[in-house]
Amino acid sequence: MKALWIVTGMFLLAGCATPLPRSLRAPHITPVSVAAARAHIAPMGVRVRWGGVISKVTNDPHATWVQVISRPLRHDGRPRRARFSDGRFLARVPGFLDPDIYAVGRKITVVGVFSGYKKSLIGSYRYNFPMVRTFAVHLWRIRPHYYTRYYYADPWYYPYPWPWGWGVGLGPGFGP
Repeated sequence: MKALWIVTGMFLLAGCATPLPRSLRAPHITPVSVAAARAHIAPMGVRVRWGGVISKVTNDPHATWVQVISRPLRHDGRPRRARFSDGRFLARVPGFLDPDIYAVGRKITVVGVFSGYKKSLIGSYRYNFPMVRTFAVHLWRIRPHYYTRYYYADPWYYPYPWPWGWGVGLGPGFGP
């Protein structure tokens, strides 16, 4: 009976796990960061999985160049909401990507081959972008942002403005 509960618990926990999307699964991914590529530490030709927030989309006749502000990836491949970045990178996607769908501010994860550097401008600053020739692109759905309102733990608390700045607690519980 105890073994049945253990097996049931394992299946329930496995059902809660969020796997990597099928398009982002690739063998022999090298854990190289964008910062390492910018510092010229990363070897050319390794497979990488990078992601972040789209900064710019440019379409050429044969490919689309997606400029991405790098973010660290979660266990499921989705870019984290982080206040810092390893830098920017360029993803070369064969074919056409609609700039209205792949819009600025959307989260994206790419799998591809690190293929060198390309100098380009960000404003008037000359930036050395690491390039990725992609063979898989995953555009993440927009998640709604929920606002949470916090309440005091004491249901009897009334924040009456006394001259000394305290409120009145009318029952048992916790004040602010």
